[in-house]
Amino acid sequence: MEKAEFEAEADRLLALAREDGATLRLLGAVAFARRCPNHAYLREKLGRRYTDIDFAAYGREATEIRAMLARAGYVEDSAVYVNSEGSRLVAEHPGMGMHIDVFLDKLEFCHTVLWKGRLELDPETIPLAELLLQKMQIVEINEKDLIDAITLLLEFPLGDSDAETINIGRIAGICAKDWGWWRTLTMNLDKVRQMAEHYEQLDEDETRRVSDQVQAALDRIEAEQKSMSWRLRAKVGDRKKWYRDVGELMAVPEDV
Repeated sequence: MEKAEFEAEADRLLALAREDGATLRLLGAVAFARRCPNHAYLREKLGRRYTDIDFAAYGREATEIRAMLARAGYVEDSAVYVNSEGSRLVAEHPGMGMHIDVFLDKLEFCHTVLWKGRLELDPETIPLAELLLQKMQIVEINEKDLIDAITLLLEFPLGDSDAETINIGRIAGICAKDWGWWRTLTMNLDKVRQMAEHYEQLDEDETRRVSDQVQAALDRIEAEQKSMSWRLRAKVGDRKKWYRDVGELMAVPEDV
């Protein structure tokens, strides 16, 4: 299936959800392509292909989302909804061969990214902070995830708002309450910087910008006052596992 077909189907489903008054937002590869068009060439160099379309939604609107997908020609795997305790919908379109994943209220893999009060901030995708969080929560992060993070850091400034800005204040607040989140995210930001330094598709200015953005993010996270539970957990450090093994969960979509 061609890239344009995935993007057209994403648009169709977003439009159908809007007609029903349901809050549906893109995440994953299609969302990154939509929000970072100026650096699409970096993903193309990797030969990135869409394999499915991933969405975020609120659990309170699950009935509306499920009905909309059915009208759009999708057949839901109802066992996934039950086994995930209402936190995930999976559906296939038999005619197109399209696979859809909808994460309700949260994205829960190595760490948890919550949607509460966040999906209204952009009409099409989850906010930029959550786009970065969805990549930085992966403990065994791979090249495609690092490239997605690089494109986001090249495309948008850091700040303390969500207006075309990566809300690093929100990210710092999350890390200040949860040592495990802090450990994984700061580790992965350093990997982003290392990859940018050796990625031949980036020019000198782009490499410097990624490095500066990463350092600014780390400085902001470090400056945030940490909770008592964070300080207690920090004393244990890596001696105790601080993340979920994704193998313990249901199959992880390739593009998340």
